Amino acid sequence: MMQKFFTSRSKVTVTFLGLLVSACASERPVAVMPVAPALSGDQMLRESEGIAHLSNRWKSGKQLVERGNLMVRDGQAKIDEGNRLVDEGTKIMRESEESYKNIKQ
Repeated sequence: MMQKFFTSRSKVTVTFLGLLVSACASERPVAVMPVAPALSGDQMLRESEGIAHLSNRWKSGKQLVERGNLMVRDGQAKIDEGNRLVDEGTKIMRESEESYKNIKQ
């Protein structure tokens, strides 16, 4: 009788452990996300007009950046040319002053 009791109990324990392991190994249920209500045609139109406005504004900003970069490049080229002219003029003035000193001697 005692042996029968332990055998039955062992079977129950093994079965219980098997169920426990299979329950832990199974995938957890995925949470169901609520579905957003469908947009009406008017809402879609308003949103698309808003997006179009943002797009146009972005394009306008991009054009300003491009124009500004072009002006900066042109300005830098003019500054470089001006510095070159100043250097050349300074060199000519210095040479002229040296020549004058040599003539005076």
